[in-house]
Amino acid sequence: MTRIALGVQYDGSDWHGWQSQLHGKTVQDALEAALSRFADHPVRVACAGRTDTGVHALGQIVHFDTGATRTLQGWIRGINALLPASIAIGWSAEVDAAFDARFDAVSRTYHYLLLVRPHRSPHWVGRAGWTHAPLDVDAMHEAAQVLVGTHDFSAFRASECQARTPVKTLSIASVRRSGDFVCFTFKASAFVQHMVRNLTGALVAIGRGAKPRAWLGELLAGRDRTVSAPTFMPDGLYLARVDYRDGIVLPDPPSFTSIHAGFAP
Repeated sequence: MTRIALGVQYDGSDWHGWQSQLHGKTVQDALEAALSRFADHPVRVACAGRTDTGVHALGQIVHFDTGATRTLQGWIRGINALLPASIAIGWSAEVDAAFDARFDAVSRTYHYLLLVRPHRSPHWVGRAGWTHAPLDVDAMHEAAQVLVGTHDFSAFRASECQARTPVKTLSIASVRRSGDFVCFTFKASAFVQHMVRNLTGALVAIGRGAKPRAWLGELLAGRDRTVSAPTFMPDGLYLARVDYRDGIVLPDPPSFTSIHAGFAP
């Protein structure tokens, strides 16, 4: 058997998240169906990070085992020919039999793209969040720095989250503007469910002037989800990159700006 890793991109707008469900309308279900047809045997995949309904990926990584003989380019072309237009394989690589897309990962990076205009844009529905109110980006970026480090993120954790612990280590918390867009970037060892969307919601409240900059630190220390901001819409959330422990080298995902030319850091 050979273990293959794939770089997967998808527009999550029309999918019920990553993880397989009985109705079959998930990214995992679509990918496994295409893989099984092309490999000519049943295939199950393991992913680096499960994404929720409506969430996108530029740098999702999966692995699977197969007895089929295909070239690396053949895997890409063959699977893509069988996938719906909203999912695509960007690269394939043969990896060590011990490689695990999830457990060998040391960090995940998410971007949240937010359109800031007085009126919504039909061109960005499903691809970016939207707010009509002006935002103080400097205040949001400054407030976000309290998140860097190892913390209990219970105040930003969904009630149905199944993570073993709310304690995570965040190494990057960045908020920057380009034209009508604001991009939130978070890099961490792992995330609790809805963590990025909940952080984004709290930071937007600060950016609007509804809450002071110190509020984010108060939420973090209080560990109470019920007093935090509502969960932000999934439209603008992207799993951008997964990084692995030393010795595991995989191709880079496409850059965020190559997908969304309207946003430039």
